[in-house]
Amino acid sequence: MSETLSWEREGADWPNREFSRFVDSSGLRWHVQQMGAGPTLLLLHGTGAATHTWRDLAPLLARRFAVIAPELPGHGFTGSSGASRMSMAGMAAAVTSLLKTLGAEPALVVGHSAGAAVLARMNIDGCIAPQAMVSLNGALLPFRGIAGQFYSPLAKLLALNPLVPRMFAFGARRLSPVERLLRSTGSIPDARGVEFYSRLLASPTHLAGALGMMANWDLHALERDLPLFKPRLLLVACGDDRAVPAEDAFRVRDAVPGSEVTYLRNLGHLGHEERPELFSDIIARAAITAGIPING
Repeated sequence: MSETLSWEREGADWPNREFSRFVDSSGLRWHVQQMGAGPTLLLLHGTGAATHTWRDLAPLLARRFAVIAPELPGHGFTGSSGASRMSMAGMAAAVTSLLKTLGAEPALVVGHSAGAAVLARMNIDGCIAPQAMVSLNGALLPFRGIAGQFYSPLAKLLALNPLVPRMFAFGARRLSPVERLLRSTGSIPDARGVEFYSRLLASPTHLAGALGMMANWDLHALERDLPLFKPRLLLVACGDDRAVPAEDAFRVRDAVPGSEVTYLRNLGHLGHEERPELFSDIIARAAITAGIPING
């Protein structure tokens, strides 16, 4: 495999490929999937993922919404960018520019893990004005304890070494380590999920994007600003999530007036991949509660 993912090669059977397009915005070439009709719904994936994470959920949501699912800078088939764009503020600015290019004003935004943090930042900064947001195991608070002390510094060291992404990518060509990695998040991945994550993690460019995002991430400012969050907020927390503790959702609920938590047992960090029908219904109910008219 080459350093950069090839749409003709690795993307030949990419999930929901028929809804993919490439869009030039803010100096980047973005891979975006758009499908469905109705109020606009923006989906943002987390660190190290891509649109494949929505492979089963997005078509279900497209029955009720006009879904927009981009791949973040440096991830999947979207072009890479400088370190400033890999920060939370940089990601928020880049996605805002993309939405302007698309002429899209989302009524509902849904983010998984770090994608939820980007959306929260965009909301607080007035970049978007949706009626509601749904956070799926959102990484909205700083890591605590030992993880908080070493996570970002370690990522910075790894990102600065150009050999590290190549070393990680070489190991990812074997499926079993990737499956173990996914299971370590508390989720039970299916064979398709393992295959697509393996493709991504075998790409040094994608890995460099994920490491760069981790290295430039700072959740302390977001935690401080959470009380300024205005749209209706639903926090979905999975009980078996080993990446983002479910209790963090309850801490965010206490910080954001009027927010609510939906707690799901026996699902991990990738719960939306494990039970897409359940998550589609949860998102639809969130839209209805926020007064967003949906199809069906």
